[in-house]
Formats: sequence, C-alpha cells, structure tokens
Amino acid sequence: MAYLENIRTFLRVYELGNMSAAARDLRISSAVASSRISQLEEHLNVRLFQRTTRALSPTEQGNLFYRGATKIIDAVEEAEAEISNLTQQPRGTLFIAAPIGIGQKFLAPLIPQFKQENPLIDIRLRLSDRKVDLAGEGLDASFFIGFPEDSSLKMRKIADCDRILCASPDYIKRKGTPRSSEELTDGTHDCLNIRYPGAPEFQWMLQTRDGVRKVAVRGPFESDHGDVLTTWALEGHGIILKPSFEVAEHLQSGALVTVLEHEPPVRVQLAFLYTHKKHQDPKVRLFIDFVVPRIQKMLSGAFGSGDNLAK
Repeated sequence: MAYLENIRTFLRVYELGNMSAAARDLRISSAVASSRISQLEEHLNVRLFQRTTRALSPTEQGNLFYRGATKIIDAVEEAEAEISNLTQQPRGTLFIAAPIGIGQKFLAPLIPQFKQENPLIDIRLRLSDRKVDLAGEGLDASFFIGFPEDSSLKMRKIADCDRILCASPDYIKRKGTPRSSEELTDGTHDCLNIRYPGAPEFQWMLQTRDGVRKVAVRGPFESDHGDVLTTWALEGHGIILKPSFEVAEHLQSGALVTVLEHEPPVRVQLAFLYTHKKHQDPKVRLFIDFVVPRIQKMLSGAFGSGDNLAK
C-alpha cells in the first residue's frame, strides 16, 4: 500500500508540477510528499524530477515512469470499481472541477448531502473559471458551461443556459444604455472580461438580426474570477456577460439591469464532462445521478431561470 501511495503522490506532483500543490491536493504535508518521492526514486534507482529553488520538472525517466504509473493506478481503480459494483458500496475519492459560480450556487450545498448518503466517498472540489484539462490534472470529472469542443470526453448535459448582458443603474446613468453591439467595441462602453493565463482572445457571441456575431469587446478591467467581475459590475464599472442564474438575485433586486436585450448572448450548455475510462466508475455514475437532477431542479426553481433542462 505504501508503494501505491508513493506512486499516487508522484502522479499528482507530475500533473500539478509543484510539490506543495500536490501535497495540499492529497491532504499531506510537503515533507511527506517529498519523502514519498524520495522513497520512489530510491526504489527505482533513478531521479524522477529535476529540482531547483524555483521550479520542478520531470526527468526523462520521470516522463517514462509517468506513462507506466498511470496504467498501474488505472488498473487498481478499475479493480476497485469492479469490487464496488459487486458490493454495491462505491468508495474512494472523486476529484471534481467546476466554474466558481456553479460551485458556489449548486455544488456547495449538494456535496455534503452526497457525502451523507455515500459516506465511503470523499470529494475534492476544485473551483476555477479557467478551462481545465481532465486527464492532465488528474481529475475524474468537471462541470462545464460553454460550448464543448473536446469530442474525446463523455458529456452529461444538464441544461441549455440563457446568458444576459447587464450593468448597474449607476453605470447606465453615467455612460448611457448601449444601443448596439458596435458600442461594445468602439470604446463607447466598458466591458468586464473573464481572463486567465493562457486564455485565447475573448469574444462575446451575440445573436443579432444578421445571425451570430463574435464581438471583440473592450474594457478597462479583466479577472480570472467571475465573482470579481460581478462585484465590479455592481459597483458601476462596466457591463458583464453572465449566465442568468448567476445574477438572477441582482436583477430581481434592481442592482443590475439587462442591456442589449435585442442582441442577447448565444445560449451555452451546462454539462458534466468526464473521460471515457471513468464511464464505468460507480463513484462517477453515482455522483452524476445525484447532482444532475438536483441542479436541474435548482435551475428551474430557486433562480427563476428560463433555461432548457436536459431530459
């Protein structure tokens, strides 16, 4: 078992590229993570990582061992999944990623309920508005809102989500109401953008009379955290594009108002993504079957969304 734990630690260090980050992810100290890597290197009689004061990178032997180690852990997890199917007691840890808004509004209340019904399953939830790499980051599954592009992943659709453009009344009073999408690009109006390291140039896809138009919006502020953009919008700093469920309460209170209703953003999909190899994992199936109908109920009820729910 110790050897398997050493391998699992190596995989997380390799995938995250950082000893401290891997240690936090595994709920162990950096010293324990480092010790496990050293034990593994001593057992294999090779150096798996090049270490400097600022960086950690895999050696050629480390890259080679990673390819084999993933097969070892995959085989163990498949065997555990088969046993879980027989005993009907799924167990283990699920690594789940989600956009910040989805995590806060939906998953934060649902995960404790799931744990209560499934005490042998632990959840590690990672919240970020950036695009995640399921395989590269060692994740079991992720929630996604947008336009799925990776056909190698399996998808459980939750809903088609309406999005809106909105701003505060103070902003409208100061800058006026935008009359067309052209005013989002010519400097007339300030747009608040989501941006994270490595993100492509961001464009808002709007439904116009001439069809879908990609609008390269302009604005003074950007952030990789969606809630920061909402805060800036509430303070009157610009226009945001958001899923309707994320800003429903602010629209109901009047703190934000909808703009450019005649050129609305294109709908996006809210979905649960997972790799093909996780399709038969009972933990993943159990989690999907638990959260999806509950999120659909929350979408259709608490937030007054006009979203189309997947059946």
